[in-house]
Amino acid sequence: MIPAASFAGKQVSLFGLGGSGMATARALIEGGAQVLAWDDNPDSVAKAAATGIATGDLRGADWAKFSAFVLSPGVPLTHPKPHWTVELARGAGVEIIGDVELFCRERMLSAPTAPFIGITGTNGKSTTTALAAHILKASGRDTQMGGNIGRAVMTLHPPKPDRHYVVECSSYQIDLAPSINPTAGILLNLTPDHLDRHGTMQHYASIKERLVAGSETAIIGIDDSWCAQIAERLERAGRQVIRISKRLPLTDGYFADGTNLMEAVHGRYSRVAFLEGIGSLRGQHNAQNALAAVAACLKVGLDLGEIQSGLESFPGLAHRMEQVGRKDHVLFVNDSKATNADAAAPALSSFNRIYWIAGGLPKEGGIEPLRGFFPRIAKAYLIGEAAPAFSATLGEAVPYEISGTLAAAVEHAAHDAAKEDGGEAVVLLSPACASFDQFKNFEVRGEAFRQAASAIDGVKPIGEAR
Repeated sequence: MIPAASFAGKQVSLFGLGGSGMATARALIEGGAQVLAWDDNPDSVAKAAATGIATGDLRGADWAKFSAFVLSPGVPLTHPKPHWTVELARGAGVEIIGDVELFCRERMLSAPTAPFIGITGTNGKSTTTALAAHILKASGRDTQMGGNIGRAVMTLHPPKPDRHYVVECSSYQIDLAPSINPTAGILLNLTPDHLDRHGTMQHYASIKERLVAGSETAIIGIDDSWCAQIAERLERAGRQVIRISKRLPLTDGYFADGTNLMEAVHGRYSRVAFLEGIGSLRGQHNAQNALAAVAACLKVGLDLGEIQSGLESFPGLAHRMEQVGRKDHVLFVNDSKATNADAAAPALSSFNRIYWIAGGLPKEGGIEPLRGFFPRIAKAYLIGEAAPAFSATLGEAVPYEISGTLAAAVEHAAHDAAKEDGGEAVVLLSPACASFDQFKNFEVRGEAFRQAASAIDGVKPIGEAR
């Protein structure tokens, strides 16, 4: 845990007592703050009180006493309308911050030179965060990873000069972190997302921009117009900017040339790393993730040999194009995290001969946006509530069966893929649907796929299959 010593002896109000909220409350108390916490959920309040956290309805609190108000990132700050606690804090002139801001203040207080890589963007944040952290750990660096990726940032080990931090930041967290200042700040990409919480695309982009604007070095993917404009704006303001592109050769920066990761300096190119043969980093989208991780790791002092070694040993993230096993020429890939068509597109673009398991609780638009990938699909195996609608979209373009259940789909797809004689065949779970019709969540669905694939005679985990 990181004790929030910057608020020692001060009174702080806190709203939101989920996992990160509880961790933040404990960090404040450990640092010597007096905390008054609340939540709209009575069960969460009772749980916090049972652990010794002081609780009380903030509607009746004396806000003039509070030095800061710590808000959970899941609670609306601006849209669709500010939460009632936000209105009370603003009315009293109390600063509103979040857990990432607390982390930044503690780092500046106790170890301002501790290398800090902050990652944001609409897509690819988690993979880039996990990859950068893996490269650092594999090189022997003391590495802490957290934030939006799953581990509350204030539960990480306390800052010290040689401890490296890799923190995934959502737009909600950045909005509550006015002094965020990574050593290397990464902005991967921007597409419309979370507009119910940010109002407009312009506002969403401006929030994301704060992470790189406050960084020592801004690493920005320029393959969309929003990020390209941010890179130009920061450079004009005198910031150090490193551009990356997964599809365009650059005059200066880092770009992907197939599986080669290239550095450009005044129009002269050199290869800095390669992804050939790294199954966990297949696809153009992963080239962008790798470019960002490479640039950030170079910024914090790693050499190219350390970085290449880390790339090659990266296992990938669970449920995100996760290679779970192989039998002869058949590869089994768990992409259960793909809960809509846009999320399924990267996996479908990464393989050439796909036995596709799709379906579940359908999202608006179905799989029509994926039509361009249909030539890659040898056969589709449809499950869940979406099966009838998906079959209508596939029509005569793709052979399909309505398997009904995931277990049946895996069994049938594995049988058909085994007969493939044209090189690698991929049994791919990339559902383009939510899981809730048949599974508790996408993690449970992904684990069910893993188990079904592993139960097939002759399937070996990837490490053993090499």
